[in-house]
Amino acid sequence: MAIKLDIVTAEKVVFSDDVDIVIAPGLEGQLAILPHHAPLMTTLTSGELIARKEGQEYCMAISGGYLEVRPDRVIVLADEAERAEEIDIARAEAAKKRAQETLVHPASQVDAARAEAALRRAIARLEVAERIKKRRKV
Repeated sequence: MAIKLDIVTAEKVVFSDDVDIVIAPGLEGQLAILPHHAPLMTTLTSGELIARKEGQEYCMAISGGYLEVRPDRVIVLADEAERAEEIDIARAEAAKKRAQETLVHPASQVDAARAEAALRRAIARLEVAERIKKRRKV
């Protein structure tokens, strides 16, 4: 048995397929959604979202958003979402470095908050890319 998963951002549909399980980064920890899960709506944080289908994993870095579980589907409305294989590691490293530098000497509280969010996004992207790289070596 499977459940339909749609992951969308304001710009595009990142993923749409039937899957066996969805593992998403909730504010209070990982959420695992299986077919026939109770209806649910929750906020997501930056991190790795994993969809498994017939033994294959699809990994994505997301940076916040919302997850809704309906009887027939899971919908993720992500602020940003990127498939693991699409992550530009050099760009993510540069974003992480910029955010860290801004946090050392923020011009305002707003700059500090933006830098913290940017740092969380960059770290999530790098962790997902690194995990995929390790799996391919095995």
